[in-house]
Amino acid sequence: MPTLEHNALVEIFREHPELAPRLLATLFHVEVPPHVSVAVVESSLDQLIPVEFRADLVLELRDASGALTLAIVLEVQRDEDPDKKFSWPTYVTVVRARKRCGTIVLVVAPDAGVATWAAENIDLGLGLGHVEPLVLGPAVVPEITDPAEAEKEIELAVLSAVVHGNGPNGLTVVQSALAALGRLDQEHAAVYFHVIWNGLREPMRRALEALVMERQIEGEATFPPFVQKLIDRGKLEGLREGKLDGLREGKLEGLREGELKAKRGTLLRLLARAGIMLSECESARVQACTDIATLDRWIDNVLGAKEATDVLS
Repeated sequence: MPTLEHNALVEIFREHPELAPRLLATLFHVEVPPHVSVAVVESSLDQLIPVEFRADLVLELRDASGALTLAIVLEVQRDEDPDKKFSWPTYVTVVRARKRCGTIVLVVAPDAGVATWAAENIDLGLGLGHVEPLVLGPAVVPEITDPAEAEKEIELAVLSAVVHGNGPNGLTVVQSALAALGRLDQEHAAVYFHVIWNGLREPMRRALEALVMERQIEGEATFPPFVQKLIDRGKLEGLREGKLDGLREGKLEGLREGELKAKRGTLLRLLARAGIMLSECESARVQACTDIATLDRWIDNVLGAKEATDVLS
């Protein structure tokens, strides 16, 4: 059954259908056919596709004369589902036959592993034809860390926070997105916030809570009101009374630990992908490292490295 996060991601494209072709052009660098309108038309497929083959969303692009130039079948995928490798080609062929226009599948996959799986070509048989989904995942969606940029592209900033919120720069990406939400009405902003929040793992949630508390203590209202309410009022009063001064004096130690853990995880994943094995001593050295700049340098060193000594220099 679709979750709140799943439905909220679909709603982003339902309410802003022009976002899909814009991302196709800017992130995938594909030549989108000329068009003057983009419309949500999934209801027109009710008589064509059985319930078990119902897409999340279908968008139509039309040119100035009203002619269809492209159909986009949009799917939100949070987990691997082998059935999708059969249903996605169904969407393409049915929509293409019905609309008599080019049709593609665009998948939103916040998890890196799911995104890699979703992007695999789907062989239709004997290698004579295939469907190639385009996937909005960590490898494609940019890390938006500039609040000004986030305000210009709020929906993309939300996607960036969902996709990269648990990464090495996750806290900065999330901050930028949350600051931009202040420009939206309360209802939409709250929905977007919950989508971002529910996608964060516990260390990053604690880091965000610590940051919000610090800003509240300092009187710097840099987050929308509903984000400020994230922190229990009792906790905030305790901080003001000095009961939790350790958090403040330690310069958000929980935040720092969350970032260190994320960077160590990124380094180990990159090493595994590069086929570089760490000795027990080298692994212990990575886990014991508490300097963010050093971890960043090691992450950069993975590119082109052949062995662990090339990385941990």
